Amino acid sequence: MRIDVLTIFPELFPPVLASSIIGRAAEKGVVKVGVHDLRDWSGDPKHRKVDDRPYGGGPGMVMKPDPFFDAVDALTKEGSQGKPWVVLLSPGGRKLTQEKVRELSARPWLVLLCGHYEGIDERVRQSLADEELSIGDYVLTCGELPAMVLIDSVVRLIPGSLGDDQSARDESFSLNLLEYPQYTRPADYRGMRVPDVLLSGDEGKIAQWRKLQSLRKTKSQRPDLIE
Repeated sequence: MRIDVLTIFPELFPPVLASSIIGRAAEKGVVKVGVHDLRDWSGDPKHRKVDDRPYGGGPGMVMKPDPFFDAVDALTKEGSQGKPWVVLLSPGGRKLTQEKVRELSARPWLVLLCGHYEGIDERVRQSLADEELSIGDYVLTCGELPAMVLIDSVVRLIPGSLGDDQSARDESFSLNLLEYPQYTRPADYRGMRVPDVLLSGDEGKIAQWRKLQSLRKTKSQRPDLIE
């Protein structure tokens, strides 16, 4: 899988992309992530400006459409995977869910657009982005953090990224349920004991216990998922 990110803060990404599951997946060739400075397509070699004042007045600055369009055009011309699926990260988009992450993980090529300032020219959303996604009902300073969240959630679902692909199937939201409680050694810590069923070695009873605990946890903490 290939993922390209268009951002005015490319320096934010290397620590995240080189660490943990994403870094190992990149080393194994499971995913290739490219981070590109949007200012390279500003058309303004001296000031590298990618924003301007909004038509109609108002506070702040708006990101211009042409750097985004030109950057995606350039990436598409050099790519061999056909046309990329372009995602705009924005608080006004549909909320990112595990179902959507699973859908994105099946696409061969994603291009992520990171906004900043007072937003992005509406023509980017209307004519360039294939979809607009949000990671929650709150406002962040920029789209870089949502892009990192999306990359992490997508990469871990690509076969070969995790040491055990079963891990991705068992995690929270995979079956619209929260994950069951997990325990490790010691079996008794400060009077808090691991449930006996997990020490029994009976795989059938353990599977039943885990399913019941997932249902109970979901009903208690996220009843909306069951509904």
